[in-house]
Amino acid sequence: MTRVGIDDADRAAALRELAALQREHRVDSSGRLRAAVLGANDGLVSNVSLVMGMAGAAPGPGVVLLAGLAGVVAGALSMALGEYVSVRVQRESFESLIDKEKREIAIHPEHERHEIAVIYRAKGIPRADAERIAEHVMREPDVALDLMAREELGLNPDELGSPVAVAISSMAAFGSGAIVPVLPFLFLPVPTAAPIAALLTVVALLCTGGFTARLIGRSPVRGAVRLALLGGAAALITYVAGRIAGGIAAAV
Repeated sequence: MTRVGIDDADRAAALRELAALQREHRVDSSGRLRAAVLGANDGLVSNVSLVMGMAGAAPGPGVVLLAGLAGVVAGALSMALGEYVSVRVQRESFESLIDKEKREIAIHPEHERHEIAVIYRAKGIPRADAERIAEHVMREPDVALDLMAREELGLNPDELGSPVAVAISSMAAFGSGAIVPVLPFLFLPVPTAAPIAALLTVVALLCTGGFTARLIGRSPVRGAVRLALLGGAAALITYVAGRIAGGIAAAV
C-alpha cells in the first residue's frame, strides 16, 4: 500500500545529499581527536616532568631510563583504560536516552507528534505547516527517532563515541608523546641527555600546540607558545624538585 505524501525516491535522494553535506562539513564528535590531543600533551608533559625530576636527583643513567620507560607504558595504559571507561559509560547513557525516546514514540505517538511540531514551530515554521511536517515524520518511526535524538536530546545517533577507538587513540598518542623525552637517555649520559630531552619536548609541544590551535581555527603561534611555556615550566619545576630531593637524600 502506497503511503500518501511520502516520496521514497525523493527521500533517498535527499539522504544521499545530506550525507554529502555532512562529509563536507564533518566535525569529529566521536572523541578520538580529543583523546589523541589530550594523550599527546599529557604524554609529553608528564613524562618530561618525570625524567627531569629523576635527572635532577642525579641517579645513575639506568634509573632515569627505567623511570622514563615505565612512565611511557604505565601512562599509556592508564590513559587508555580511563578513556575506555569514560566513553563506555557515556555511550551507554546516550543509548539509554535514545531507547527511552524510541519507546515513547511507540507508546505515545500523539504526544511525540506534538513535540515534533513544536520543534518546527520553534524554528519559525507556521503552525499549520509544522503540524503537517510532524504528521509526515511520525509515519516513519526511524526518522522520528533520529529527529528527536538530534533536536530534543542533542545527540547524533551515528556518533555516540567508540570506547575502543578512543582508548586506542589515547594510548597511541600518549605513548608517542611520552617517548620523546626518553629518547636522549637511550644514547647519552644524564647531564647531556637532560637538556636535550627538555629541548625535544619543547619542540614537540610547539608542534602539538600549533596543530591543535589550527584545528579549532585559533592562532597556531599563540597555541604553540602557550603549550610550550606550560610544559617547559612543568619540566623546570620538577627538575628543581628533583635536585632538592636528591640533595636531601644524599645528606641523610
